[in-house]
Amino acid sequence: MKSLPFSAGTYIPKILNPKILNKNVENPVIRWSKTKPKMGSIDIVEQQNEKAIVLLKRREGVGLGLYVGIADVLLQLLPQPCPSGAAVEIAPAACELTVSPSGLAFCDKVVGKGPEAVKGQLIKAHYVGRLENGKVFDSSYNRGKPLTFRVGVGEVIKGWDQGILGGDGVPPMLAGGKRTLRLPPELGYGMRGAGCKGGSCIIPPDSVLLFDVEFIGKA
Repeated sequence: MKSLPFSAGTYIPKILNPKILNKNVENPVIRWSKTKPKMGSIDIVEQQNEKAIVLLKRREGVGLGLYVGIADVLLQLLPQPCPSGAAVEIAPAACELTVSPSGLAFCDKVVGKGPEAVKGQLIKAHYVGRLENGKVFDSSYNRGKPLTFRVGVGEVIKGWDQGILGGDGVPPMLAGGKRTLRLPPELGYGMRGAGCKGGSCIIPPDSVLLFDVEFIGKA
């Protein structure tokens, strides 16, 4: 760490130093001007000295604060170690949707560390469902309770079974993982839509659906 131009309590600016001609500190020899100082000049010098001390303290505080602030920013930019056994978070910029042959697109935001689900197993998952325009139509987080269902046996829409169990180019999710799914209409609610009443539907027919799924594990 580079030192500051001066340290607190050690540096004395020239304006505060008397003209010491003898280096013997115990018996300094001080030469005074033969000219008699004018009335009030001593007070002016003392005021100037006090102002200089205040200015130096302020500059020292600002310099030290700036150094500490820069150090904190640099520390925050350093990569943080990942705890052993924890899920691995993937940066949003590196998370791009991959389209499988079935048309299901997926993107792992967090790769889990637990076991994968088995067909017919009772599991728990949190989710947020959105239309392609970004409108949220359902969320288990808002209800404060994850969805419990048997995976792979048709209890949920096809895109969910494939998106969690894997297959057809989609890797299985691991417990603790978080994945974004984009379902084409044929893997969602198709031509019928969902939540239709009085000519309007919560999920219109032939809708592309987006789900943020968090696979908690077996129930």
